[in-house]
Amino acid sequence: MDLTRRLFAIFWISACCCPLLSSGQGYVVQPVPFTSVKINDVFWTPRLESHVNTTLPVCIAQMRDSTSRISNFEKAAGLKSGKFEGTFFDDSDVYKAMEGMAYSLQNRPDPEIEAIMDHWSDLIEKAQQPDGYINTFFTLERDKDYWEENGRWSDIGRHEMYCGGHLIEAGVAYYQATGKRKLLDVGIRFADHWMEIFGPGKRHWVEGHQEPELALVKLYHVTGEEKYLRFAHWLLEERGHGHEFGPMWEWNPNANVDIQSDVPVKDIRDVKGHAVRAMYMYSAMADIVANTADSTYMTALHSVWDDVVLRNMYITGAIGASHTNEGFVEDFDLPNKTSYCETCASVGMVFWNHRMNLLLGDAKYADVMERSLYNAVLAGVSLAGDRFFYVNPLESDGDRRRSRWHGTACCPSNISRFMPSVGKYVYTVRENELTVNLYTASQTEAEVGGTVFSIVQQTQYPWDGKIKIQISPETPSNASIRFRIPGWCRSYTAELNGVPIEKGLDRGYLILNRQWKKGDEITLDLRMPVEAVAADPRVKANIGKRALQRGPLVYALEQVDNPGIDLESLVFSPRNEYKLLDGTGVLSGIKKLQTRIENTPVTLIPYYAWENREPGKMLVWVNYAE
Repeated sequence: MDLTRRLFAIFWISACCCPLLSSGQGYVVQPVPFTSVKINDVFWTPRLESHVNTTLPVCIAQMRDSTSRISNFEKAAGLKSGKFEGTFFDDSDVYKAMEGMAYSLQNRPDPEIEAIMDHWSDLIEKAQQPDGYINTFFTLERDKDYWEENGRWSDIGRHEMYCGGHLIEAGVAYYQATGKRKLLDVGIRFADHWMEIFGPGKRHWVEGHQEPELALVKLYHVTGEEKYLRFAHWLLEERGHGHEFGPMWEWNPNANVDIQSDVPVKDIRDVKGHAVRAMYMYSAMADIVANTADSTYMTALHSVWDDVVLRNMYITGAIGASHTNEGFVEDFDLPNKTSYCETCASVGMVFWNHRMNLLLGDAKYADVMERSLYNAVLAGVSLAGDRFFYVNPLESDGDRRRSRWHGTACCPSNISRFMPSVGKYVYTVRENELTVNLYTASQTEAEVGGTVFSIVQQTQYPWDGKIKIQISPETPSNASIRFRIPGWCRSYTAELNGVPIEKGLDRGYLILNRQWKKGDEITLDLRMPVEAVAADPRVKANIGKRALQRGPLVYALEQVDNPGIDLESLVFSPRNEYKLLDGTGVLSGIKKLQTRIENTPVTLIPYYAWENREPGKMLVWVNYAE
């Protein structure tokens, strides 16, 4: 395996790529929709079940019963009296929860969830102002002196468009799930309101939190109205020209850096500022490249990707080390115990790297997507689906506990909309080409080169690297099928119908070009030894340490598995041998690792599964002696 494709904590990844840029009608490579991917998997099925049975109900209850979020819409709609309660961007959490509900409906129809969606859509429509504006904070706070002088659209830091972007995404998702337009039409009216005020020859605007750009591209695709795509592009182009304004600039002289508006977007070379904002913006930049055939942003995207992945990413795929700005400060500054690593930023890493993979067809982007997904994203929600992390450290003294909810609830609601759509990251299609990017027991149908192919995947990945994929076109058909060989994989075997395949990779993919017939079967065996991974020596926090990884999973020491052991005094070495153990109780279905150090048994669990039992110390990076 070419070791330049391997990650090594800030791991080296080859920067070469062969562009597959779009002609301007969207991504040339398209994901197979998650609604067409039926997952029946030892790893993902329990997580998806906990989402629909627990996470969604928790989110609904928090929005409706435990916090004021739905009550604010009732007040703004004139259905009850009272003032705004909560934080000025709380509307966005409702919209994200609704997007997750809509995706869940696409996977599994549920009349009760649909009834809640319809009721909330009614409230939102009633809360919308006659000119299309909707934001319960501004609607309900008009009587305060400050907002009399500084009303709506007076402060780019108040998330008005950010909230509106999540409204649009929820409306698009519910329309696609049910064909119902009410929520979508509310979003369209709000977007049209934006464009009446802002745009070329009108007012300038730099939204303080990127997100509406992503929503506008989705709106363009669902309506066919190019004005939404053009406005998304205009919003990106507004950055870096001194158009920022509002109270945020009175107390934060670095505000333009925090929101990635210190230089024009095309001139970005280094990652700066707030991590979630950055991920959403880079995702939007990729969307503009794909949908406009304008490759102006590509130099920036290549450069900033290198900076994020090679100098600012944790081994878990998490980003944004600093609590100060919830983002980036200095290259290679990656503390473990004080790391921020917001769950939303990890979700953003999946969004961005998925888009880069669609744009450029290089497996290195899917490698990072997988790393963030299996480690950083999944750590953000408990195994039961009812507790959440906002911050995801790589070391803890037992004082970091999952919460039932957060005052700023962007992470629980983001997880809620992300999980039911995970199937869309498994397969992609481009003309006469099918790509398998993630390995999970599943089945799907996709049109490849005019022929419908049935794909059935069997595996116990990530616990086992053995994968069996059956390919069955309706009629014998020539096609190219690409299988990602993960960057962590040093050795593998591959067979087609029992015959070994000559191995050779193109940008991280094993590619088979042939005439396929019903029942053709590919088997992969990706070797999964436990590896002690070294950090870049410039990461001071990890000098003399290693992180243990098996397949795509990063492992951690947790005190509950190692009673009476001082975890910080343990010293691992190349002499350590490991065996897999089945988890029990809360960890049922999870593979643990066990080794011995000086005849003392030591147990490790996947990082994503930590803090699901009693509190105690946790370490990812352990002492290591060659």
